[in-house]
Amino acid sequence: MRNTIYDIREMNKQRILEELLALLEANAVTIRNEPLGGSGGGLCTVKGGPIFFVDTQAAPVEMASICAEAVSKVVDIEKIYLRPEVRQFIENHSNQIT
Repeated sequence: MRNTIYDIREMNKQRILEELLALLEANAVTIRNEPLGGSGGGLCTVKGGPIFFVDTQAAPVEMASICAEAVSKVVDIEKIYLRPEVRQFIENHSNQIT
């Protein structure tokens, strides 16, 4: 039973990550998947254009957290519809930004 709950939570984080990445892409951010050692990734600007690096060696929950921070910088989430769990995830992680 415990593995099932963990799998569902992990699947939800993967789905949230996919939605966050789609939000970035819809806002002209290039997505690059790269093996970065499991603790890399994030938003940067290269030659004037925003790029979000997804660390393919990191856990989905870690990348979702990093992606939520990037979304909060790039997207005005107050002006678009988001599924409630995605909105809450972004708000929870953007509150950690100082």
